[in-house]
Amino acid sequence: MSGIKVTSLGRFPDVKLIETKRFEDARGFFAETYSQRSFAEAGIHTSFVQDNQSLSADKGTLRGLHFQTHPFAQDKLVRVIRGSILDVVVDIRQGSPTFGEHEKVMLSAANGLQLLVPVGFAHGLVTIEPDTEVFYKVSNFYSAANDGGLLWSDPALGIDWQLAGAEPVLSGKDKTHPLLADLPRHFEY
Repeated sequence: MSGIKVTSLGRFPDVKLIETKRFEDARGFFAETYSQRSFAEAGIHTSFVQDNQSLSADKGTLRGLHFQTHPFAQDKLVRVIRGSILDVVVDIRQGSPTFGEHEKVMLSAANGLQLLVPVGFAHGLVTIEPDTEVFYKVSNFYSAANDGGLLWSDPALGIDWQLAGAEPVLSGKDKTHPLLADLPRHFEY
């Protein structure tokens, strides 16, 4: 395998945590963060069509939980290029034995980890540091008509966003997503 290590995230075998090799010297480091060949050798055959980048100025900025529905459903490859985040995925595939369950992982510019979030999972993050930049590749183009979400604070999800009682910085849209119990059947297991 050429320079990447791939493991499953917790109880979700389709959600992949990817570690790329860093070549360090006195100047810093170099890393090949994406190579179609290396990913294919690791069993990941996703074709990416769009790159996205976000900057969150404040610590405690929460983005999510987001997904796109068919025919514009997206796989996402997420990494942090400055700062750090707590990254969260929720299984929203009807009929899945892990439906409504979540896993989370710390991604940072320092650890260089990437997370592959497949179709059928809602994705969200909260920034651990100010001025955090997140870069992600997606396998389908953005479609406003297919933009979906799940309420970040749904008690049925039981997500500890590690905010220590602070209120997150949210978009208007992220305050109004439906609860898991009210979510239409977008994805089947």
